[in-house]
Amino acid sequence: MEGPLCKWTNVMKGWQYRYFVLDYNQALLSYYTSKEKMIKGDRRGCVRLKGAVIGIDDEDESTFTITVDGKMFHFQAHDAEDRTKWVSALEDTILRHTHRRRPKKSNVTQVPTLNDFERKLTETDAYLQLLISQISDLNAKIESVEGDDNKLKLVDIKAKTLTLLDGVKHTIVLLQIAKNTVHPVNGVVGDNRAETRNTQTTSGNRSLVSSPSKKNKSRSSSSVSTPEAIKKSLDIVPPVDTVSVNGVPETSYSSSDDDDFFYDASEETPSIAAIEAAVNKVEIKSTNDKGDSMSSLNCDIDSLYDDDDEDDLGSIEGHGSVISHLISQVKIGMDLTKVVLPTFILERRSLLEMYADFFAHPDLFISIADYETPEERFVQVVRWYVSAFHAGRKSSVAKKPYNPVLGEVFKCFWDVPNYNGSPQLVNDGPIPWGRSDNLTFVAEQVSHHPPISAFYAEHLEKKIMCSAYIYTKSKFLGLSIGVHNIGQGSVYLLDRGEEYKCTFPSAYGRSILTVPWVELGGPVNITCPQTGYSANIEFLTKPFYGGKKHRISGDIFSPSKKPIMSISGEWNGVMHFKKPNASKMEVFVDTKSMKIIKKKVKSITEQEPYESRRLWKDVTAALKLQNVEAATNAKFTIEQKQRDLVKERNESGAKWETRLFHQLGEQWNYNQPLTRRLSSRLS
Repeated sequence: MEGPLCKWTNVMKGWQYRYFVLDYNQALLSYYTSKEKMIKGDRRGCVRLKGAVIGIDDEDESTFTITVDGKMFHFQAHDAEDRTKWVSALEDTILRHTHRRRPKKSNVTQVPTLNDFERKLTETDAYLQLLISQISDLNAKIESVEGDDNKLKLVDIKAKTLTLLDGVKHTIVLLQIAKNTVHPVNGVVGDNRAETRNTQTTSGNRSLVSSPSKKNKSRSSSSVSTPEAIKKSLDIVPPVDTVSVNGVPETSYSSSDDDDFFYDASEETPSIAAIEAAVNKVEIKSTNDKGDSMSSLNCDIDSLYDDDDEDDLGSIEGHGSVISHLISQVKIGMDLTKVVLPTFILERRSLLEMYADFFAHPDLFISIADYETPEERFVQVVRWYVSAFHAGRKSSVAKKPYNPVLGEVFKCFWDVPNYNGSPQLVNDGPIPWGRSDNLTFVAEQVSHHPPISAFYAEHLEKKIMCSAYIYTKSKFLGLSIGVHNIGQGSVYLLDRGEEYKCTFPSAYGRSILTVPWVELGGPVNITCPQTGYSANIEFLTKPFYGGKKHRISGDIFSPSKKPIMSISGEWNGVMHFKKPNASKMEVFVDTKSMKIIKKKVKSITEQEPYESRRLWKDVTAALKLQNVEAATNAKFTIEQKQRDLVKERNESGAKWETRLFHQLGEQWNYNQPLTRRLSSRLS
């Protein structure tokens, strides 16, 4: 394939026209300043494609990136259709030179059984426990030894042992990913181009292959080789380089005239040591070697959910080959709903609980009802809305909350600060043990395919309530993962007869090959049909060159559609506003100075089996204790039970009945909202 593309160059700080030629056989993308220079063979530069990763920006329909050899190259196609053609051709080339079929004499692939994986996991975990014990002994000796020379020797031994420990941890995670790939929890990841990639299959199952790239001078630090022992134990045939070394450079390059400047803008990639220093903060703890569930350990499960310190299971960058293996099985734009993701990226709570963070400032939410004019009330709705997202991010490292299972429920309430009411129990409310001066919240997973969550919040004395539903749709973007939040939320002021409708931004997990982080992106709308006020808010994703993260901008409009206020700033920091005739910006909301009010949840021992914290307690405890295997097994148990229930319903013809919400058209509404209960009391 060949044709024109624009390429970002730092020497000119902008896009430059280039003519590109894709060599499918040599896995090489060469570029020239013009087609004429291409005919003459005057190559400007090239990008090696073996081991490369393609990335797209969901907010931009024409740009894409290629990351390889420690560099990130940025390209711009003519339009979305042109980008699709290039990305598809590049993906085919990369996959051809990454995966290799089995030797011709072997027409049948031996797929490892579940017991094979379990045996290897048990063996590797035994080595892990042994190393943990040895490191503990080393720590004691370092403290007690006399003499600087002796202490330095022990410190050096400890450093090498920690490196070995990280390798064993990596091995366990790799084995778990391989197990989930061959024996997936949520179904096999399909590949409609398996035949063209010459990958041997048996009985419709894709054979398991490893895809490390050859080490070269400019190899990215995020690439980690797979241990030979695992290759042998899983009978994995490493890929053979089908590219001739003749004419193919050892690394991607640009013109030597501006060699130091012409490489594209790349994301800062900290060293493994730097990441581990920032991420590996928790002391290694031994776990129960008898196979008991984590809930039987001597730990307070309730406190694990209230602990805001998200301890990571080692550097994400240290799991580079695990992530690389995972993304090698999916295509750009592929729906990730049924893809089994590694356990070590999980956050210690359910997505249903995460939605409760929309009300982490309950005083700000209920104050909407206090304002006298429609304009003031609408502005306060916008103020609450733009401040509702920062509390949901507990860690700078992106983590994925548990996918709620069908019928899962989460319940909580908040004591509203600086509010003096006439408290009484609300027996018919969403939280029967909550008071009339509390802000109460309940959420339910009302659908599993597609994944839809519904939630409801109310404050009885202020006569304000919120009802919402969100359908999450995830998509693979190469170097990032996009999660589109489809749905709607509504805030109701019962004494005013007003409803405020809002949509939700998309979320993106960026830099998934190194240290992932989360940003929000896309437009949202807030409207009040009764008063005519509206707002258009844009969550701005970080530009690849320059710019800041987490930016937000928007405008509030009067019923006559004239702008009455503009808003800008950072959704997880300070946001300012400016009125049309004002001379300066003023603070709209400062999330950094706002105290997050902790929600109150019943103890796990008092919860029903289907409530989030009780349902996921074993996974949460295992993650806190850094036991990936136990967490994965506990997660598998929950999901297997759901599959068994689905099978039972299918066999009996029974239909699933939701507990707290019902569907009306495309919307999901709470069964007993405050409006209905107040009407019943009056009648």
